[in-house]
Amino acid sequence: MALLMTACGSPRLAPVSQFEDFESANTHTRSFNASDARTCEAVRRALLSQGYVIGAAGADSVQAKKSYQPQQEIHVEVEFRVVCAREGRAGKSTLAFVSALQDRYALRKSNSSASLGVGALGSVSLPFSGSDDSLVKVASETITSHRFYDRFFGLVERYLAGQPELPAEESIPPLRAPAAAPFKPASQADLPAPAVPAAVASPTAASAALAPVPIAPAAAASAAAAASAASAPPAPAEPPASAASGA
Repeated sequence: MALLMTACGSPRLAPVSQFEDFESANTHTRSFNASDARTCEAVRRALLSQGYVIGAAGADSVQAKKSYQPQQEIHVEVEFRVVCAREGRAGKSTLAFVSALQDRYALRKSNSSASLGVGALGSVSLPFSGSDDSLVKVASETITSHRFYDRFFGLVERYLAGQPELPAEESIPPLRAPAAAPFKPASQADLPAPAVPAAVASPTAASAALAPVPIAPAAAASAAAAASAASAPPAPAEPPASAASGA
């Protein structure tokens, strides 16, 4: 009976499908007349100006977080997630999609007492006690306030107006290899004439170079005398004078 009364008395939670209308409202979306890189850079600067800690930032997305403490035992964290999507083929306009998640934490205290085990008496509790404090997440929801996002988009537009225009990227044509010339077989007339050696070209000079050189008569006589002297046997040596007198 108690369980039945409790079930009847507890409020019923509305289904999540009732919160989603999927209307074409611009609460979480805004169009900017800038490239996706410039839009995300303006988003990053806008969040930094409000004390958000940037967790991740790129050319098409930004993620940041900020902590609040509205009460002594309540802690709130707001996390922004922004995606910059290029719109159109030219890429001169961007759609920014933003979603802010709010997490609520509460301080929970847990008391603990010390106990001492004695062999004969068992466990004895001592009057010493302590408390452990910890933050526990109690709620998490996406912020859906139109004014909240409208103020954010207005700040992004101010930073986008003061941001210099980025130079357009120049398209570099791909390098192409030069076209090879068509192969054409060489004719007999195009071939160079073979080189002819000088000896073959002038037979008279070659025969003159191979002819013996005449020798002068005086030079021939001296050469013959030197040859006969070299071929004659050596003369016997004479005995010494002292040996002849003793005999």
